[in-house]
Amino acid sequence: MDKLETLFNLQKELATVLTSTRYPQAKEERISVLATAIIHEAVEVQTLTDWKWWKKPIKFDETQAREEVIDLWHFLIQMSIELGMTPNEILNEYLEKHQINKERQKNGY
Repeated sequence: MDKLETLFNLQKELATVLTSTRYPQAKEERISVLATAIIHEAVEVQTLTDWKWWKKPIKFDETQAREEVIDLWHFLIQMSIELGMTPNEILNEYLEKHQINKERQKNGY
């Protein structure tokens, strides 16, 4: 089993124990709350950086940033599962989009 498949299996296992009446029943609503969670976790990473040029500099907490990135992975993998994406499909779609992005950069996108 490859590493991405392992992550998917672990996330599926976690989803079975994380039962909440607040988690939406409708697929579109689940995608929406997962997107919101991803946005907020990304903001948590950003707040660890010294982006506020008008304030006293802060020290970057790489350990905390890594934890937030893992939170992002949890939500992103769950969203992928909700969309019915398999690790192989993700790899194939990633490779297609990667090629498009390379072409865009080559052509001055």
